[in-house]
Amino acid sequence: MTLLILASQSPFRRMLMENAGLAFETEAAAIDERAVETALAARKPTPQQVAETLATEKALDVARGRPGALVIGSDQTLSLEGRVFHKPADMAEARTHLQAMSGRTHSLNCGIALVQDGATLWSHVSIAHLTMRPLSDAFIDRHLAQVGTRVLASVGAYQLEGEGVQLFERIDGDYFTILGLPLLPLLAKLRDLGAIDA
Repeated sequence: MTLLILASQSPFRRMLMENAGLAFETEAAAIDERAVETALAARKPTPQQVAETLATEKALDVARGRPGALVIGSDQTLSLEGRVFHKPADMAEARTHLQAMSGRTHSLNCGIALVQDGATLWSHVSIAHLTMRPLSDAFIDRHLAQVGTRVLASVGAYQLEGEGVQLFERIDGDYFTILGLPLLPLLAKLRDLGAIDA
């Protein structure tokens, strides 16, 4: 059976793959995500194209040192009316993220790629649309105080699998995409490639 490597140290992505019963290793990619985005900027990419490119670059980076392995790269962008958000640098920025998304619908664009020996075998983007209920500044402050710096690990400054679910009034999209790994299309492709049992 082909060695599977997840090019990520994300505990959420690792948990999803473990819960699906996959045997794999993890190895963090060493790419400069902002530099990749800057290089893409001239082409005016969509947020979906940015997510797919970052996922592919992560997989390519790890695959360079792991000949023969099938490397899974994944990345996520959050877009709101043309603006792309990044993980907040601090709690003040997390607050401004939540204020900007309050009462509006944003998209989580999750790119995934499979790379082996320098070749991209497959890439895909799944999108979820999340509508945040109108939030008062007082609620945002209480929420951030309660959840703490965990929000800094998420591009949206929330964790839907925890108390962040209280921020929303509607979610259109699958849970796996929201957590950063489109698991169903990944499993289908791994079966197609014979990397896991069909």
